[in-house]
Amino acid sequence: MAFFCSLGSLWGIRFKFTGEFRQLCSQCVPILFLTKKTRYYLVILQAAKRGEPFWQSPWGPGRPGWHIECSAMSAAYLGYSFDIHGGGMDLVFPHHENEIAQSCAACHESSVSYWIHNGFVTIDSEKMSKSLGNFFTIRQVIELYHPLALRLFLMGTHYRSPINYSDLQLESASDRIFYIYQTLHDRESITANYDEASLKDSIPSETETCINKFHDECLTSMSDDLHTTVALAAMSEPLKNLNDLLHTRKGKKQELRIESLAALGKTIGNILNILGLLPDSYSEALKQLSDYALKRAKLTENEVMEKIEERNVARKNKEYEKSDTIRKELAAVGIALMDSPEGTTWRPAIPLPLQEDQHLTPPT
Repeated sequence: MAFFCSLGSLWGIRFKFTGEFRQLCSQCVPILFLTKKTRYYLVILQAAKRGEPFWQSPWGPGRPGWHIECSAMSAAYLGYSFDIHGGGMDLVFPHHENEIAQSCAACHESSVSYWIHNGFVTIDSEKMSKSLGNFFTIRQVIELYHPLALRLFLMGTHYRSPINYSDLQLESASDRIFYIYQTLHDRESITANYDEASLKDSIPSETETCINKFHDECLTSMSDDLHTTVALAAMSEPLKNLNDLLHTRKGKKQELRIESLAALGKTIGNILNILGLLPDSYSEALKQLSDYALKRAKLTENEVMEKIEERNVARKNKEYEKSDTIRKELAAVGIALMDSPEGTTWRPAIPLPLQEDQHLTPPT
């Protein structure tokens, strides 16, 4: 079995096997023990223990080893060759290396195109563990946070690196994705008034440069072991340009403004789609993110509107201390008030105590 010569490719090591061992593998004998004095061993048939299920075999009662279970399942449901095999970094050795040995011994054509090993999850910089009581499931997380906010949070760290789960990180991701969707919704509200066929084919050179740079950075980063973090960071410049075109006096006067809005929005939307972050509707996603924020704040929208009205009355009566108190109370639970000539509105935000903790915490 020539494949054994490069079996250690996952760790960059080389195994040395005796002729007897190679003969056993070539015959696909379903039981194999190597010395446990070295780190190179695997068990295909585990000896039965008292009280455990077992099956009879030519070598006595036993049960399949942990590694052979995965080889058998992947072969049964995916075939001997498939594209991607995932798992945590702790499974590289011995589990996945033993899977390779077993699968290739059973079928010469067995192969996996990509082995994807993810980093560990920590909770507030502590190891996630049931025994520590800091264990969360995805179902629990999405009771309070939008699934797309969770997805953005996970993509904010390269999949091979450890990721730290905390309320601040989830709030930051939720705030960021609200900003992205709000920007694209505002752009959509303007470009929807124009027939695409009526728009000119050309766009300003600075807009074209921004789009090309964004596209190239995303392509390069995603081609380099799925560096989603770089792709997400590259989105900042086109989003800023969109907001300038939407809200600044200079941007509103820019030549071919609508064409630039359309091109930038389409490009960002395409990347969001590739990353699985594009919602069916920006307005619906914004409403859902706001509902999640209200749930975390333990408030209803009517209660927030009552607070806004109470603050408006206080400002009218020049009770500025009371007005500021209402604003701070809402900010403390993640509700930010925004004043404009048209009135006061609200949007989700990172709760003020978490923002203060972020500034107080020294960099690691």
